[in-house]
Amino acid sequence: MNLYEKLVNKEEKISLVGLGYVGMPIAVAFAKKVNVIGFDVNKPKIELYKNGIDPTKEVGNEVIKNTTVEFTSDESSLREAKFHIVAVPTPVKDDHTPDLTPVESASRTLGRNLTKGSIVVFESTVYPGVTEDICVPILEKESGLKCGVDFKVGYSPERINPGDKVHRLETIIKVVAGQDEESLDIIAKVYELVVDVGVYRAASIKVAEAAKVIENSQRDINIAFMNELSIIFNKMGIDTKAVLEAAGTKWNFLNFSPGLVGGHCIGVDPYYLTYKAEQMGYHSQIILSGRKINDDMGKYVAESTVKNMIKANKQINGAKVAIFGIAFKENCPDVRNTKVIDVIKELEEYGVDVKVVDPQADKEDLWREYRINLCEAKDIKEMDAVIFAVPHDEFKAIQLEDVKTMFGTTGYVNSEVIKEIAATSEFDVDIYRKDCVLIDLKGMFDRKEAEDAGFAYWRL
Repeated sequence: MNLYEKLVNKEEKISLVGLGYVGMPIAVAFAKKVNVIGFDVNKPKIELYKNGIDPTKEVGNEVIKNTTVEFTSDESSLREAKFHIVAVPTPVKDDHTPDLTPVESASRTLGRNLTKGSIVVFESTVYPGVTEDICVPILEKESGLKCGVDFKVGYSPERINPGDKVHRLETIIKVVAGQDEESLDIIAKVYELVVDVGVYRAASIKVAEAAKVIENSQRDINIAFMNELSIIFNKMGIDTKAVLEAAGTKWNFLNFSPGLVGGHCIGVDPYYLTYKAEQMGYHSQIILSGRKINDDMGKYVAESTVKNMIKANKQINGAKVAIFGIAFKENCPDVRNTKVIDVIKELEEYGVDVKVVDPQADKEDLWREYRINLCEAKDIKEMDAVIFAVPHDEFKAIQLEDVKTMFGTTGYVNSEVIKEIAATSEFDVDIYRKDCVLIDLKGMFDRKEAEDAGFAYWRL
C-alpha cells in the first residue's frame, strides 16, 4: 500500500505548513477527503481558526467552524503527517531581490519534524532551482534524512486567486511535479482528490517552478503595456477605456486594463525570474521594463490627482483627499504590497491629508504594515478630491450623487466670471462647478455622466 492509499484510508495525514490565503483553502479542501493538520507559526491566527473565524474571508466562518482540519501552532504535530504541503509567502526585499526567509524557515521547521517515507510538496512561488538547491539541503540537514532515499520532494505551484469566487482550487488545473516517477504519481493522485478539473504533470520540478513564475510575469507585462498606453492617451486627451473597448471588438485582442499592480504575486514574481536570470549573466529587458512602469504608477496617480486639483483651483498643502479602497485588489482583505500605499505616501509628500475607506481591508494588518486607520464612508465630508482606487462590490453601489455629498461647497472654475454671468442670466450654476475632483482609477463611473454632473473627472 503506497502513501496515497494510506492517506485515502486515513491511515496517514496531510500537513499544511502555512495557513494564509493559499494554504488555508487547501487545508479545508483536503479535510473533506483525508485527515489534515493545519500548521502556522502565527498563534493568534490559529486561535481565530479554532474559534471558527476566517480572517482571510476566502472560505468563510461557517466553513472554518465545520472543517475537520486540526489547527495547530505546535510544530511537533507535523510528525504525525507523511504528506506535507508548504504554502508560505515568498516576498521580495526592498532592493527587489527574493526574500526566501519564509520558505527557508518553513523548511527548517518541517525538517526538524520530518519522518521516513514522507513526501514534501512546495507551493510557494520561487525561481527555478529553489526547491532542489535550497529547500532540500535544509530538509536533509535538519532531519538527518537523505532526499530520494528517506523522503521525496515535489512542487505544485499555487494558482489560487485571492478574493476570486469563481476560479478556486477545485476549478483550476493543478500543475504538479515530483523528483521521480513514483513521487510524481503519488503527488498527482493526492491533488486529484480535491482538484475537480484535474492535474497537469510537469516534466520536472524546475519546469513547474518556471511555469508558475512566468504566469504572473506575463500578466505583469500586459498590464504594464496598458499602463503605458494610459499615460500616452492621457497626454493626448483620449479616454483609454474607450480605446480599449473599441480595440476589444477584435477577436484576438487581449482583455487587460490599466491599474495599480500590487499584492504578493504579480508585483513580486517577476523579480524572482529576473534575479535568477542576472545570476546566469542575462539582464532582463522586457520584464524589468514592465516592472518599472507598474512600480511607478502609484506616483503617477498621485501626481495626476494633484494636477487636477490645481486645475480646480485647490490649495494643495492642507487639502483633504479621500481614497476608497486600499486592499491590493477588489473584494479581498489582503493589504500586503498594496500599491495604493504609494498613492497615499506621494500625496502626503505634497502636504495632503488623506482619509482611507475600505470595508474589506484587514484593519490589524493595515495598522501593523502601514500605521493607517480606516474611516467610514459616512464620515467623508468637505473633501477636495475623492479617489476610487479599488472596485470593491460595496463601492459599486455608490452613485455620483452620493459622491457629491463628500465635497465642500466652494470653489468654481473662473468663479468670479460665473457669478457675474449668473447675475444676468438664468442657468444652473452647479453645472459649471469643476471643484469636485473625482479620480476613478478603474472606471467605475461613466465619464460623460460624471462630467455632466460637474465633476473634474480623471481615470487611468
